[in-house]
Amino acid sequence: MAVNLDPDLLSILVCPKCRSEFRVDNEANELICTNAACALAYPVRDDIPVLLIDEARDTRETASTEN
Repeated sequence: MAVNLDPDLLSILVCPKCRSEFRVDNEANELICTNAACALAYPVRDDIPVLLIDEARDTRETASTEN
């Protein structure tokens, strides 16, 4: 299921932790912080981004365990 967000909304959303822009991951249904040092992935549920740091997944841990 693809992330279905208004492009205008997506253009103003930023990571709550580091204030960087997001990229959309349609396969995982997430917004991913573009700052490599942060790299948190925030879930999108029912077309609503859940921008709570406690709900975010650290993508850096995932990358290190796959190698």
